[in-house]
Amino acid sequence: MIKIIFPDNSIREYNEAVSGYEIAKDISPRLAKEVLSITVNDEVRDLQRSVESGAKIKLHKWDDSEGKQAFWHSSAHLMAEALEALYPGIKLGIGPSIENGFYYDVDLPEGEVITDADFPKIESKMKELAQQKSEYMRSEISRQEALNFYTKKGDEYKVELINDLEDGTITLYKHGNFTDLCKGPHLPDTGYIKAIKILSVAGAYWRGDEKRKQLTRVYGITFPKQKMLEEYLVLLEEAKKRDHRKIGKELELFTFSQRVGQGLPMWLPKGAELRERLENFLKKIQKRYGYQQVISPHIGLKELWVTSGHYEKYGKDSFQPINTPADGEEFLLKPMNCPHHCEIYKHKPHSYKDLPVRYAEFGTVYRYEQSGELHGLTRVRGFTQDDAHIFCRPDQLKDEFKKVMDIVFIIFNALDFKNFTAQVSLRDPNDKVKYIGSDENWEKSEAAILEAVKEKDLNCVIEYGEAAFYGPKLDFMVKDALGRQWQLGTIQVDYNLPERFELEYTGADNQKHRPVMIHRAPFGSMERFVAVLIEHTAGKFPLWLTPDQVVVLPVSEKFNDYAEKVLNFLNNYDIRTLIDDRNEKVGKKIRDNEMKKIPYLLIVGEKEFDNETVSVRKQGDGDKGIMKLEEFAELINKEVKTQTESYKIN
Repeated sequence: MIKIIFPDNSIREYNEAVSGYEIAKDISPRLAKEVLSITVNDEVRDLQRSVESGAKIKLHKWDDSEGKQAFWHSSAHLMAEALEALYPGIKLGIGPSIENGFYYDVDLPEGEVITDADFPKIESKMKELAQQKSEYMRSEISRQEALNFYTKKGDEYKVELINDLEDGTITLYKHGNFTDLCKGPHLPDTGYIKAIKILSVAGAYWRGDEKRKQLTRVYGITFPKQKMLEEYLVLLEEAKKRDHRKIGKELELFTFSQRVGQGLPMWLPKGAELRERLENFLKKIQKRYGYQQVISPHIGLKELWVTSGHYEKYGKDSFQPINTPADGEEFLLKPMNCPHHCEIYKHKPHSYKDLPVRYAEFGTVYRYEQSGELHGLTRVRGFTQDDAHIFCRPDQLKDEFKKVMDIVFIIFNALDFKNFTAQVSLRDPNDKVKYIGSDENWEKSEAAILEAVKEKDLNCVIEYGEAAFYGPKLDFMVKDALGRQWQLGTIQVDYNLPERFELEYTGADNQKHRPVMIHRAPFGSMERFVAVLIEHTAGKFPLWLTPDQVVVLPVSEKFNDYAEKVLNFLNNYDIRTLIDDRNEKVGKKIRDNEMKKIPYLLIVGEKEFDNETVSVRKQGDGDKGIMKLEEFAELINKEVKTQTESYKIN
C-alpha cells in the first residue's frame, strides 16, 4: 500500500507504486497535461518515476520555476540531438537550463561554425524531432559502464565529467536516438515542446577555464505554446532597448577600459552624481535607524579570511594573495567587508547597554569572475556594497531584523519597485557538512527570520539548502517594469563569525557573551542596483535622482546670455540645470535631449527673453506652456518634494 501525503495534508492511498504522472492524473486528468515535474520529499523528479510510501509531493506546472527548468532542461537535450544530426562528428560539453531558456556547449567538427544564418535550420530540426513525441527515458548504470559508453563514442568531454563524479550510480537520459549524461528531471516526452527559438551563439571556454579549448555555446528558449514565444520575443526586444549597457553609454554614466581591466567599471561624472545621490539617500535613512559610518581598507591579510572561513569556501573566487617579500606577509584584495567590521567592533569593550552596534560602509570589494561571465554592471570584478553589520544581543535579533526589512521597503517604495517577493533561505537539513556553526545557533537564527517574516506579513517562499555557509538569510526578488525578476537586497543572520572572531559584550550578569551579527545590503551592490534601476526605468530616473533635471535650449546664439541667466536662476534653487548652446536647430536639440532622458526642456527665444519666461516641455508629456522663472522653479521643487517627502529623502 502506497500512502501519499500531499502538502495540504490530504491523503490518498494506492495499492501499488505509482508515478507522479499517475498521481496528477488521479487528481485531475486536465492537471496531468499541465504538470511538468514533481517534487518528492524535497527532490525534483520526472513525472515517470515512482513515488515511495509516505512521500510528500508537489506538482510543478509552467508557472513554477521547477516546471520551467524541467521544460528547458529537456529542450537542451532536444537541441543537442538536433545539433548531432546537423553536424556529424560534433562533441557535446554541458547543456543546462538557465533563468530564461537553456544553452549547450559543443565542440564543432573542424571547419564548421554556427552563425545566425544557421538558427532556422536548427529550429526546424528541433521541431521535427519534438513532433516525434519521444519519451525521455531514465536509466541507471555503473560509472565504468558510463565511461565505456562515452569512450567508445569518442566524447572526451563527457568522459572528463564522469571521471570527476563520485563513485556510484550514473544516470543517463535517452529520447529517440539520443542519449545524454544527466541527473534530470525531464518532461515525459518531447511533444510538450511546441515553440522553439534559437537566440544567440557565443564562445565559451570548456568548464570556464581560459586555458582550455573554446567551445561554441548555443542559446535557445522554448515554450509549450507559440503565443507564449511571441510574447517573450516582444519582451526581449523591449529588454534590448532598456539594456543598461546601451543606456549607460548614451547617458554617459559609466565606461570600461581594456587597459584598466575587464569587469572594472569606471563611473563618469553623471554616473558618479547618480551613485552619490543614491548613497546619500541611504545614508540619511541609515542615520535615522542609528547606523554609524565606517571605512575599511581595500586589502587585508589572508589570515583574516582564513579566520572568517571565507577563504576555505570562496578562496578560488578571490584575487589570489599579494606577497610582500620583505616580511613574508600575504594580502588579499578585499572580497567582502564583514571581517573588517568584526575587527572594528573589537577595537573596544562593549556592554549589553551599548548594543545594538550598527556599522555601515559603502565598501568596494573584489572577486574574480571568469571573463566569459562578465556582463555590464551586473557581473563585475570590482563592486561597492551598501554593506552594514549589526551586532546585537540575541533578545534584540528579531526586532533588528524587522528594522532592516523596513529600510528595504522604504528603498523599494522610493524607487518604484512595487512588485517584489522574498525568499527565506535555510540550511539543508540533510546535508549539514557545508555549513559552519552549531545546530542550536542555526535553529535560533532560522526561527528569528521566520518569525520576523510572519510578523511583517511578507509574501515569501522558503528554500532549503540556499543559506549562506555561516547562516540563514532573507533575499528580496524584485520584478521590474518588464516583469523580469532580479535578486536585490539581502539580510543574513550570523552566530558564527562572532565566535570565530571571539566577539564579546559584558551582560547584565557581568559575564561575557557573544553578540549575534546581522549582515545586510539593501541595494546588494551599487553597480548591480544601478543596472537594474536603469532597465526598470529605461533611463528615466525619478526627478530627485536624475543627474540633469533641466536643459535650457536657446533657439539661436542671440539668446545664449539669457539661457545663462535662466541657468543661474535655477541653480540658486538647487535645480540641476545645463545649457545646450550648440549651433543646431531647436528641433534637433529637443530630440537629442529627449534621447538623453532629461525630464524638463526649456526653450528660450525672443518672446521668452522679453517677458523673462521659459517655454516648458516635459519628457514624455510634451508642451506644458510658458511659465515665469519663479513659477517653473516652484513646479520642479514641488515635484521633487512630492517624490521625496514620504520617504524623507532630503
